[in-house]
Amino acid sequence: MASTPFELTGKTVFVAGHKGMVGAALVRRLARENVELLTVGRNEVDLRDQAAVFGWFAKKRPQAVFLAAAKVGGIVANNTLRGEFLYDNLVIAANVIQAAHTNATQKLMFLGSSCIYPRLAPQPLREDSMLTGPLEPTNEPYAIAKIAGIKMVEAYRSQYGSDFINVMPTNLYGPGDNYHPEYSHVVAALIRRFHEAKVSGASNVVVWGTGTPRREFLYVDDLADACIHLMKSYSSDELVNIGTGEDITIAEFARVVAAAVGYTGGISFNPSRPDGTPRKLLDVSRLAKLGWRASTSLKDGIGLAYQAYLRDSK
Repeated sequence: MASTPFELTGKTVFVAGHKGMVGAALVRRLARENVELLTVGRNEVDLRDQAAVFGWFAKKRPQAVFLAAAKVGGIVANNTLRGEFLYDNLVIAANVIQAAHTNATQKLMFLGSSCIYPRLAPQPLREDSMLTGPLEPTNEPYAIAKIAGIKMVEAYRSQYGSDFINVMPTNLYGPGDNYHPEYSHVVAALIRRFHEAKVSGASNVVVWGTGTPRREFLYVDDLADACIHLMKSYSSDELVNIGTGEDITIAEFARVVAAAVGYTGGISFNPSRPDGTPRKLLDVSRLAKLGWRASTSLKDGIGLAYQAYLRDSK
């Protein structure tokens, strides 16, 4: 069962989803720890393939697991690819958690998503608000898959005494983000849109939605640092939100991104595009009591993300 502090030093540590934005940030952060890092590409082991996952775990027997693998995307991807988002994320969570259990993994962290909380839950979102109301319809399949993963972790703690924990990141951005013109998250979408407008000399950029929803944004390397902190120091069946504790309207945020990119033209909004949840701010008081706070400001983080976009798009 649980032992805190949990020492990572000398352990074999598997980052599931190491090529994604979150997984890559975890790999960068783990480079500062004395661990034997384990990763595996989708071409070798598809995490949706139960037999392949079980076989890999039986061979490698990782002592610690960060379950960051997921099918992810922005509001359009979530609402369009509903079956894929539900199936892929359900199966990935079930396969990895069960494989960790059967192969005596000492500790596992499951990364959820703030979309698990009800659409109109009281703000800021407390960890105990999960399953207290209807979900945001546009990302309901993804949220249900993540809730299933959370409940699986809770069940394995309860039934088997597994030292498995759940964390809930807020909206993330940074190096390795997906800049697909339709399926990206809002940060990557705006970075790309403003950059292309600057290069082309466009006089106006249209931002989806009304601009009024409020969102919280966390630089992905801050998330990775929080995950390492919690892996070492936290063991409980209660969720832990990971965020900054501050939010901003999409309209204000668009201006922050435009300034970071150097775009000086006009910005307008298209209310025919969906807004999603009106507000999504995490209550991070539990995380603060556990001794961690975000250190990257939104202005600095967007600047770093834009530099990464320029490198990746060459």
